[in-house]
Amino acid sequence: MWVVPEQRSVVVGVDGSPNSMAALRRAAREASERHARLDVVRVMEPGDGPARRPFNAIREWLRLRRLVARLIPRSRHLTTRLRVLHGEPGPVLAGAAERAELLVVGARTHSEHGNPLGGDTVPIVRERARCEVVICADQRATAGDGL
Repeated sequence: MWVVPEQRSVVVGVDGSPNSMAALRRAAREASERHARLDVVRVMEPGDGPARRPFNAIREWLRLRRLVARLIPRSRHLTTRLRVLHGEPGPVLAGAAERAELLVVGARTHSEHGNPLGGDTVPIVRERARCEVVICADQRATAGDGL
């Protein structure tokens, strides 16, 4: 009997913000070094669900494809998978990375809740993810903020 190992993967959450784009660059580099598939995930909030706006998911997938095509070398495109998922970002990203080697997310620059890592996503991902988690910030974006 042959046992086929499951495909190795690196998962990254992308929403188009500078920090998520930094996360995408880091995840692409990690996937390349690990010889793993790159899973680029866009999480849409629950109110934007498929029943409410049927073309939102398609529009977001196309937007995600443009972002990835702009940042990821063409040689990586065959091993990159784009996914648009619905729900709360933290639990959805942790679930998407259930069998991944690495989950990469971007930190928010400013948080409504006073969390220096931004929002609720990072603490939930750190708590629930079964794999290593890397949190990225775009240093070029924060350099001009005077922080």
